[in-house]
Amino acid sequence: MKSRRGFASDNNAGVHPDVLKALGAANPGHAVGYGDDDYTRDALDLFRKHFGPRARVYPVFTGTAANVLCLKALTRSYHAVVCAESSHLQVDECGAPESWTGCKLLPIPTSDGKLTPTSVEAACHGIGDQHHVQAKIISIAQSTEVGTVYRPEEVKALARWAHARGMLLHMDGARISNAAASLGLTLRQVSGDLGVDALSFGGTKNGLMGADAVVLFNERAALDFRFLRKQGMQLASKMRYLSVQLGTLLAKDLWLRNARRANRMARLLEAEIRKIPQVRVVYKVEANAVFATLPPKAIRELRKKYFFYTWDEAKNVVRWMCSWDTTGEDVRNFARAVARALQGR
Repeated sequence: MKSRRGFASDNNAGVHPDVLKALGAANPGHAVGYGDDDYTRDALDLFRKHFGPRARVYPVFTGTAANVLCLKALTRSYHAVVCAESSHLQVDECGAPESWTGCKLLPIPTSDGKLTPTSVEAACHGIGDQHHVQAKIISIAQSTEVGTVYRPEEVKALARWAHARGMLLHMDGARISNAAASLGLTLRQVSGDLGVDALSFGGTKNGLMGADAVVLFNERAALDFRFLRKQGMQLASKMRYLSVQLGTLLAKDLWLRNARRANRMARLLEAEIRKIPQVRVVYKVEANAVFATLPPKAIRELRKKYFFYTWDEAKNVVRWMCSWDTTGEDVRNFARAVARALQGR
């Protein structure tokens, strides 16, 4: 079945050929299950190479599971998690964080998807009062859900503010590769080195078939995490198939090449659609996402040829995502389709 590369989500992209090749090579014969295999040992070594020797790494199937299990490891049920109003935790996880952790989410409105110590402080009240949930976690997404990227000093400021108050910092890194590529920094430099306590590492959006990981920098959180992963139904019996994907992504900087390409295509898409007078880009394009407004009729016309998501129905804001396999031709064809949709043809 032949399908056109689109701009709805980097989840929709295929699996990188190197990853498929590695899966094929790992398939023959038997390997001990549940992570006691050479593929998993090699992958964990690579994670420590990228994130530092104190990082504790646990492959999981999905990003939602990584987020929820990170929070579960860091909290008790009377705690609260401060997050952006647009966060995946708040919007797109079907209540899983609150259901699994027992914690309350405290969503904060933002103009650019980013939290600041000042905005977080406003949500952290009733500390020490037995009648109130106790704010324990600040959760940020890198890159954010609107495609913006936290600068290192911004993450460090949040970590410093949290730690001074006995709180912890979680990073939803579903697109951490895109953020690191945008900043020109290593994976460690955008996470553990800045004071992040727990990271949800995303691989699925960056060329993998379905493999993500929890990376814990906080040693206390890591003590019993293997039990939480099992209880959370995320301990893969055939772990080698998750591990070989993650190892392939990290071994020769495939993560970086894929992310750079997706980011580069997003910048090209931004440049192309800015040539169209009726289209307005609404957020900074800093990773692999472009958010724009166009008339409802044009959105309907464009959807006849391309599937994509409307981010804000009231304001006619749509989201276009670029992927590791997006090409310049894809972008230019799409931009021409946007122009034709605005002309009603």
